[in-house]
Amino acid sequence: MTAWLVVMRRLSLTVHASSATFCVTLGHLSSKPARPDIIREDYMNELCILQDDVPPFPNQVAFAIIEDELGQPLEKVFSKISSQTIAAASLGQVYRATLRETGEDVAIKVQRPGIEPIIYRDLFLFRTLASFLNGISLQKLGCNAELIVDEFGEKLLEELDYTLEARNIEDFIENFKNDPTVKIPRVYKKLSGSRVLVMEWIDGIRCTDPQAIKEAGIDVNGFLTVGVSAALRQLLEFGLFHGDPHPGNIFAMRDGRIAYVDFGNVAVLSQQNKQILIDAVVHAVNEDYVEMANDFTRLGFLASGTDVSPIIPALEAIWQNSSGKGLSDFNFRSVTGKFNQLVYQYPIRIPERFSLVIRSLLTQEGICFTLKPDFKFLEVAYPYVAKRLLTDPNPALRERLIQVLFKDGVFQWKRLENLIVLAKENVAKMNNNPALQVKNRSMNWQVQKKLDLTDTIRDGARMFLVDAGIRRQLLMALTEDSKLHIQELFDVYRLVQDEIDISSVALEVLRDLPEVTREFMLSWSESVLSDR
Repeated sequence: MTAWLVVMRRLSLTVHASSATFCVTLGHLSSKPARPDIIREDYMNELCILQDDVPPFPNQVAFAIIEDELGQPLEKVFSKISSQTIAAASLGQVYRATLRETGEDVAIKVQRPGIEPIIYRDLFLFRTLASFLNGISLQKLGCNAELIVDEFGEKLLEELDYTLEARNIEDFIENFKNDPTVKIPRVYKKLSGSRVLVMEWIDGIRCTDPQAIKEAGIDVNGFLTVGVSAALRQLLEFGLFHGDPHPGNIFAMRDGRIAYVDFGNVAVLSQQNKQILIDAVVHAVNEDYVEMANDFTRLGFLASGTDVSPIIPALEAIWQNSSGKGLSDFNFRSVTGKFNQLVYQYPIRIPERFSLVIRSLLTQEGICFTLKPDFKFLEVAYPYVAKRLLTDPNPALRERLIQVLFKDGVFQWKRLENLIVLAKENVAKMNNNPALQVKNRSMNWQVQKKLDLTDTIRDGARMFLVDAGIRRQLLMALTEDSKLHIQELFDVYRLVQDEIDISSVALEVLRDLPEVTREFMLSWSESVLSDR
């Protein structure tokens, strides 16, 4: 470790001992492994110490802030409040309390006093320093250093706005309202403000305590499936992603649910970004490394117009080395570590939103390793992605399913069988979660007991009738190599026969028949006219 960094750390800790100044901002740079494109790993290891050396501020100061936000004395709102902080971080700290009116236990998050001007000052210093590094940054990362500081500062300042965090929580509650395996604490908005956030108390087990989880009778494999599926839903379905899921922010509920807290730091992904991420998964499955490289440009990792040809062999080497031995040997952290090396060889810059996604996935994989040392990320992630591709009615995902099933114009029968097997595995694992077995749950919860392929088959029938190109490809798939692939078709049917309600499928097809017929006639007439 370089001497300047050690001196900087000691200086910041000394200053912090009296006023919690410079290390608050500097410590947030240590969101390991958030920005390997900016800070080397050995530097990040040293900076991480700053986050662990932030002591709580006095109770009397915290209680005064709470009373100021409430506009009334503590004892009028809370019948009791903990004398010690439950958690303390650089931006605030948390107490446990009981509401006088209802007797409910709540968590009170209080912002560190005077933190905002300190952060503005430190960001100004960082930005001034960055202005001298713009030339190097443009050459190495493809953007100026001031922009990187601005992105970092924007996310940091968002964490100071507890009203924004309250809205984030409400969005997460809405997203998971029909998911019986995920618990998001509700917010008491009337008791919250810009510096104080009062939330439902989560009585869960820390995910770093595997023994306590087992003693609570929670199936570890089922819980891990729930956790990975919840993370992937945030990333690929909702586009609103928990940006800081460290072990103190994720809990195992005794009924098998996973619970998240602390929503000050979230990543927001556009619909386009979600679709590109799914494209990247499809291209990885198809081993299409040229398109994988282009996906990086579309996601903003590479500047528009960058020559991706030198990156293609590197991506191929990373992916084949990581997945070539099968799912059992895939390690998300090792892949990310190898990718991190690329950022020093090529002009790759990790956008802030994706730095949060990468950090979040790595942190959650680390939690999974704590609970199950031989945990394999893709053994859980692939079944979820397979189910999503097969069952999601989104037209864009239907198109990507076709891309997966065809390679070089040849239909991949074995790949279809694997997708079905994996998707059924995801449904089976989710159904084993104890949270789905608890009686008297809200009737709004939608539990999928089996792999429902009704919409997929209906859409497939529609595409077969309307799309001449798809129709031609499917007919060729059944007659490849001058033979009828009846056995392959039978093998696929055998996998899904228990998952299909023939009468429901027939009814759905009949309902769509007039519209499909109309589309077929329009398509046919257009093709006839174009031939003339």
